[in-house]
Amino acid sequence: MTVQLNHTIVAAHDSHVSADFLAGLLGLEVGADYGPFVPVGIPNGVTLDYKDTAGAITPQHYAFLVSEDDFDAIFARIGEAGLTYWADPFHSRAGEINTNDGGRGVYFDDPSGHRMEILTRPYGSGS
Repeated sequence: MTVQLNHTIVAAHDSHVSADFLAGLLGLEVGADYGPFVPVGIPNGVTLDYKDTAGAITPQHYAFLVSEDDFDAIFARIGEAGLTYWADPFHSRAGEINTNDGGRGVYFDDPSGHRMEILTRPYGSGS
């Protein structure tokens, strides 16, 4: 049996703002609204389907494995946007990039408080 993640629903205070935020930073496109969802397609075929949610949102974590060149481009856009970034998911190392497993990684928050991460090497892959 082949099992693949196809999509996940991401709660947002404003689904269009959040989808535009992620797509803009990652250099991706926002798809056409599909019912109550605003999809951002990831090149591996998975979509993050943003959905407006009233009230408090429990922050989730979304990690994106990117090439070294893509990391540079995304990190530049993070800087241009004036976003705070961290080397760790606990937000204790602000303004730093981690070098886990010989790669690079940073965390940043989206407009609804979700913790986004870009990394160039999968954790546990060694250096």
